[in-house]
Amino acid sequence: MKKTKILKVLSLAVCIVLIAAIALCMTACDDNKTNSTVVNTTQTQPTKLGEGDTKFELTVTHKDGKETVFEIYTNETTVGEALLKQQLIAGENGDYGLYIKTVDGETLDFNTDGMYWAFYINGEYALTGVDTTGITDGDTYALKAEK
Repeated sequence: MKKTKILKVLSLAVCIVLIAAIALCMTACDDNKTNSTVVNTTQTQPTKLGEGDTKFELTVTHKDGKETVFEIYTNETTVGEALLKQQLIAGENGDYGLYIKTVDGETLDFNTDGMYWAFYINGEYALTGVDTTGITDGDTYALKAEK
């Protein structure tokens, strides 16, 4: 009878220890999720490039999802001219204007990986190419790797 009572108390103690360990692990996991969220959403200062009287912002979203923000200063008249001058983009001229293949050092090949550089103006998919889009004060531009 004494042995049964000791086993019950010991079982209860083990259960309490296990519950405490699970609660501790869950708290640690929640802390890690919170920290990783803060790290991923932290915005760094834009990289400033160029010289000139006109300024615009360009956000580049790479195929891994990482974003890089550039603050471009220029005297060029189109977004494409400004980005080419800063060597942020490279491509080839085609029937529809400049076909961008490389942005911020990352090259996409639609024929190989099905990805291309999409151009956005103020968050909207652009109806013009970078080489024909005039720089408008207050507008923001983006190049995103997309499938």
